[in-house]
Amino acid sequence: MNRATSGWINGLIGVIIFSGSLPATRVAVQSFDPVFLTVARGAIAGVLGCALLLVFKERRPSRTELPSLVIVALGVVVGFPLLTAFALKHVTAAHSILFIGLLPLSTAIFGVIRGGERPKAAFWAFSLLGSALVAGFTVSQGLSASPIGDSLMLAAIIVCGFGYAEGAVLSRVLGGWQVISWALVLALPPLLVLTLLQWPASLASVSAPAWLSLGYVSLFSMLIGFVFWYRGLTQGGIATVGQLQLLQPFFGLALAAALLGESVTPTAMLVTVAVVGCVAGARRFAN
Repeated sequence: MNRATSGWINGLIGVIIFSGSLPATRVAVQSFDPVFLTVARGAIAGVLGCALLLVFKERRPSRTELPSLVIVALGVVVGFPLLTAFALKHVTAAHSILFIGLLPLSTAIFGVIRGGERPKAAFWAFSLLGSALVAGFTVSQGLSASPIGDSLMLAAIIVCGFGYAEGAVLSRVLGGWQVISWALVLALPPLLVLTLLQWPASLASVSAPAWLSLGYVSLFSMLIGFVFWYRGLTQGGIATVGQLQLLQPFFGLALAAALLGESVTPTAMLVTVAVVGCVAGARRFAN
């Protein structure tokens, strides 16, 4: 198996794992405050990441690598989870998942800026088309229905794309799982303090699904998913493998329908099928 194919496989596994994040967050915010959920999931993942680094005796990042780790921590450890948690107070998981279709474009742009990648013009055409399909569908469903929720989701996409690209560049020298682990460790002290400060007055009313959702976003969304995702971006290219995120709405919509009982319209499915075609086209003309 060549490096590019391995990158696509690892990237796809990461996308499948991430696809459960928004439905799980949607369930969790019904019982947990969005701020508590964000800091708690980061703190749990941070403790696990610290344990991994200690067990495998990984080297400490250099001073020149610390700024990139700060960007990763602010983008994917704190920024994206916090913004999406607040957004899901205003929009459904099915609606928010459609914004994920804009994430490949955000990642590709930052991949060019930070990773020095230069995809062909046809790649950008497919990437823009896929993003436009998702954005167009979202607007057609009533963007004005919750401008706050949609604005928060858009901000989440920008900071996440930056964090993905920065982490992928750093993974070339530090390693994929090491990057997310060190970013989690870097954010761990303030996250632990904030978790204690935001601790709910009572946990008696927290449902079992909410606890399971907290476990999922802590273990899989914040740690395991990034192990595969950063490895895939490093092996196959940031802009190229990043297009796999266009498939995330498909998996996410299916989960929202199956687990949360949220409706998924035929139009949404048709748009998703068209987006899959854009992924295939982007991969063909990536280099």
